[in-house]
Amino acid sequence: MKILHVIDGMDPELGGVCKAVRTIVNGLSEEGIINEVVTLDSPEASFLDMDSFPVYALGPTRTAWSYSKNFTPWLEKNLGAYNFVIIHGLWLYNSYATYKVLRELKKRSEIDFPQLYIMPHGMLDPYFQKAGGRKLKAIRNKFYWKFIESKVINGADGLIFTCEEERRLAHEPFNPYRPGREIILGLGTEAPPEYELAMTRAFIQKCEELEGRSYFLFLSRIHEKKGVEKLLNAYEILMKKTGADTPALVIAGPGKETPYGKHLKEQVEKNRILKDSVFFPGMLVDKAKWGAFYGCEAFILPSEQENFGIAIVEALACKKAVLISDQINIWREIYEASAGLIAPSSISGTQELLENWMSLSCNQKQEMERNAVNCYKKFYAVESFVQRWKENLLKPNISPVHSMVD
Repeated sequence: MKILHVIDGMDPELGGVCKAVRTIVNGLSEEGIINEVVTLDSPEASFLDMDSFPVYALGPTRTAWSYSKNFTPWLEKNLGAYNFVIIHGLWLYNSYATYKVLRELKKRSEIDFPQLYIMPHGMLDPYFQKAGGRKLKAIRNKFYWKFIESKVINGADGLIFTCEEERRLAHEPFNPYRPGREIILGLGTEAPPEYELAMTRAFIQKCEELEGRSYFLFLSRIHEKKGVEKLLNAYEILMKKTGADTPALVIAGPGKETPYGKHLKEQVEKNRILKDSVFFPGMLVDKAKWGAFYGCEAFILPSEQENFGIAIVEALACKKAVLISDQINIWREIYEASAGLIAPSSISGTQELLENWMSLSCNQKQEMERNAVNCYKKFYAVESFVQRWKENLLKPNISPVHSMVD
């Protein structure tokens, strides 16, 4: 069994999709399945050495569409060697080129061709067509869907989703929408390393003022979509009510030096209530990241849209309750497992998350923390989602539904 994963870029600082690809590849490889990745990164990119699996870098690209003259010739030469091709993400040249080459392979029936599946990673979420700052992009997407992306989606053997909410939402924004199959295979993260004191020390080196203090942890990209400003407003309201009893708030992740990140830091520094209780340590990696997770009171992410949220799952795996918005697509599984608290993505909703957590007894918090790690093991542990991939996609007796649309 040999799988080719098609992705725009594998830079680990981008997080999200490329991190998901690494998790999938590593998990399936443990089962003896051969996985390779083709990407539009520059072959000179330093991060290409970090992976143990083959990565074919066919960039660099110089357009917003991520066009590369090297991509189609490589596909024409190599696609016949794979059983499955999985495109990760949409709206770029690599998905259309892959579809187009596979369509040509089908016409030459004497040549074997793989099954084609697409993993949208939330890129069919109606949020992206409705968000206020995306009006021009929404119009562009409508035309792109009509002439290109609908052929890719409806011509594939199927779509792979991480959860039921993502599958349901994918039906809303565009027509015609009729993929060959819809499969919910989930996603996961590798189990975190066991806690050690060095983790706490590494984190405290990033936030020395936090030593001995409890804190809420936000760990994600610092971006408008993530609800950071709502969180700061809600946290200020909580501080006014509870004062010294309020845990500190850590806003960690890349984006601190962007104009938006600098705006948030200035907002905090000028606020006498927030300035001594909100901290921006930047992007946390390795021991510092795990120290932040293991040491927090609870994890919080009031995002306006999130398909999966790897950091949420990492928090669950560290036995931490998660306080999240109902715009994060895995919220139902977390709610049903009693592994966290859910509220709307608004200032009042975020305030509700914080206040409801503060109102819980020690026993209730401990029970939610136990539920958190059980939720991780059931839905998001690598072993769980790899088994779903094997049973529902990679079984040799599942016949392909080839339906390439001309």
